[in-house]
Amino acid sequence: MDDVVFRSAAWMANAIRAKQISSAELVGACLERVEAVNPDLNAVIYPLAEAALAQARQADAAQARGESNGPLHGVPMSVKEAWETVDGPCTGGTLGRRNYRPTQDATVVARLKAAGAIPIGLTNTPEFSFAFESDNLVYGRTNNPYDLSRTPGGSGGGGAAIIAAGGAPFEPGADMGGSIRLPSHFSGIAGIKPTKGMVPMSGYFPPSWGIPGYLSAAGPMARYVEDLKLLLPIMAGPDGIDFCIAPAPLKDPKSVAMKGLRVAMHTDNGIMKASADTERVVRAAGKALEDAGAIVEEARPAGVEQSFNLFLGIMGADGGAGIRALLGMCGTEKAHSYLENTLVTLQTISSAELMHMLASLDAWRAGMLSIFRKYDLVLSPVNAYPAVAHGIAMLPDVLPAFSYTFAYNLTGWPGAVVRCGTSTEGLPIGVQALSAPWHDHVSLAAVEHLETALGGYRQPEMKPDAMIAVK
Repeated sequence: MDDVVFRSAAWMANAIRAKQISSAELVGACLERVEAVNPDLNAVIYPLAEAALAQARQADAAQARGESNGPLHGVPMSVKEAWETVDGPCTGGTLGRRNYRPTQDATVVARLKAAGAIPIGLTNTPEFSFAFESDNLVYGRTNNPYDLSRTPGGSGGGGAAIIAAGGAPFEPGADMGGSIRLPSHFSGIAGIKPTKGMVPMSGYFPPSWGIPGYLSAAGPMARYVEDLKLLLPIMAGPDGIDFCIAPAPLKDPKSVAMKGLRVAMHTDNGIMKASADTERVVRAAGKALEDAGAIVEEARPAGVEQSFNLFLGIMGADGGAGIRALLGMCGTEKAHSYLENTLVTLQTISSAELMHMLASLDAWRAGMLSIFRKYDLVLSPVNAYPAVAHGIAMLPDVLPAFSYTFAYNLTGWPGAVVRCGTSTEGLPIGVQALSAPWHDHVSLAAVEHLETALGGYRQPEMKPDAMIAVK
């Protein structure tokens, strides 16, 4: 059963339908894997073993009656603890909410459950999902399965780590500054931040309102691109709650031909040049597309070098007053050091300055969009580095490395990530494929081709000395 937990969700669903494996066997195997690896990872912070096995037995009984709950019938999943779910807590990683229990499921959780998926555990995040390391005072720190001394990223680091380690095949994520794409890159899996307005953020904590809502998008993380293609249509579409969501159909990635695809590739965004290993892998991805007939040129969006200051300026415009108010509303008296250290650096700007900044942002977005007059796809690093050591992601000299994801929360473009290579230290390196708004199918088609050409996900082997090697 060991190899079953590393299969795709699509394979699992087909195997259950074909009665090659029962849901109870599959859920049990994933729970055993979580039990084996989680002591080193601290990725699953609230197991749901008893409830998950009961639901799996119910799924098997339903199938025996000829009934199906949907395309994910009996398939296990993990859930980011920031999504509200009746299955367990939703603390947001803040001490004041450690006893909070939701009374209903977030939209994406409800939709995945309605499609037949079974939650087997909730996964770790930073406090308020507001850091690039999944560490908080409620549950502690999550480790990267390829090297425990490094972070799997944030805010979806817990989910990415347990997916990479074989504990769950997929998880619904949310991305305000890279929280799907970055953990996917650091942990060697696949993920997509879809076009802003495709998937509801309803039921996420903190709520996706105001400026954070302007930047946030929900989407799936999984080991394989075929699962992103399976999951995104299930998660997408209006829910009557999130007013930003459009009834836009997701086009079929199969309609995208690599031959003739016009690709702009860059490894330096004018803020921080990618590491040598990262540059090598991005160029290998460009070559793989070129070998398939794509037209690949060195180019980057106009003004992308402004994205770092724009993002930090927008996020910190209130001087951290919103976060301080949220801490007070939650009854949190002590925040994690990542959050505290960020708050002391923020400077309040005037309303006139904010209005000017928002107008400048819209003008900047229009300039960025002009790249799609000539190109269909932008290929770039996800981050300047592979997974970084614990404790340094939020430092001033490291934070610019994260600007490769910031930029596309500001634009709202879809961006998909897949592993395309390995660093000299044995760490995964993902590549980011970005396309025009509502052209998510182009990003998915590109990363699916790259996955096939360059190998995609590779199983980590956890070793006794706490260092992880690639099989």
